[in-house]
Amino acid sequence: MFNNGLHYLTDSGLETTLVFKDGIELPCFAAFILLASKEGKARLKHYFETHLMIARKNKLGFILETPTWRANSDWAAELAMSNEDMDRLIRESVHELRLIQQEYSDVNTLISGCVGPRSDGYKPSLLMTAAEAEAYHQAQIEIMAAERVDLITAMTLCYVEEAIGICRAAQSAKLPAVISFTLETDGRLRDGTTLADAIKAVDSAVEQLPIHYMINCAHPTHFSNELTTGAWLQRIGGIRANASTKSHEDLDNSVELDEGNPLVLGQEYKALLDKLTQLRVIGGCCGTDHRHIEAIADACF
Repeated sequence: MFNNGLHYLTDSGLETTLVFKDGIELPCFAAFILLASKEGKARLKHYFETHLMIARKNKLGFILETPTWRANSDWAAELAMSNEDMDRLIRESVHELRLIQQEYSDVNTLISGCVGPRSDGYKPSLLMTAAEAEAYHQAQIEIMAAERVDLITAMTLCYVEEAIGICRAAQSAKLPAVISFTLETDGRLRDGTTLADAIKAVDSAVEQLPIHYMINCAHPTHFSNELTTGAWLQRIGGIRANASTKSHEDLDNSVELDEGNPLVLGQEYKALLDKLTQLRVIGGCCGTDHRHIEAIADACF
């Protein structure tokens, strides 16, 4: 699936860009609702194209991530949306990315179905067992499989059991999976689990291992000191960091976007390459936009 030796860019902080930069109202940070209108589709297309052009310039691959982080039944209920309408927009998200992929055929692209946490990734109100997580996420993943995405990427997960359930649901749907954990300022999961232990726990609990693991929605200064030694470091293949060094709690309470410094962030990513030798997917998360991705690409490649 991944082209050996090729590094891949992906996009940045989609939701924070839409809300804080473009002034678009996104209830529950649900970007997938934009797929319901022609104007919304055009805005998403422009967003992805801005990032794809950076990959093209740097001769890098690109992961087209569906804007479906909030497209599960609990969040649909919060949005007063039926599951049928949500399912239609999930399918539409893949269709729209397929059209972009065809337009940028000179760039090595993969389409990833984005799976978000059932609850809040910062402060989950509901913790599931692995079996419950598998059953819950199965519907979304099966739709993505039917639409022939290349893989799924589960992002902003904050506990091991949900990651295990998603891996099992992906295996059932015959899809490879990437698991991305979000970390606190101490470099650990919210419940205190180390990233090393989380990776080992998931790998030991599933038959079909994740392609690799990622870290998203945390700043490099939060976790770089935790990347010390061990075979588990070889399992980390992607980083989508925040622009801000703020904690999750501070970000939740922020009324203004903290964009950090794109050039500094680029150098912080470059430093990670020495520790994470299998790093092949690089993008951004909250507060980042195409400027950060360009600075990261320039620093790293």
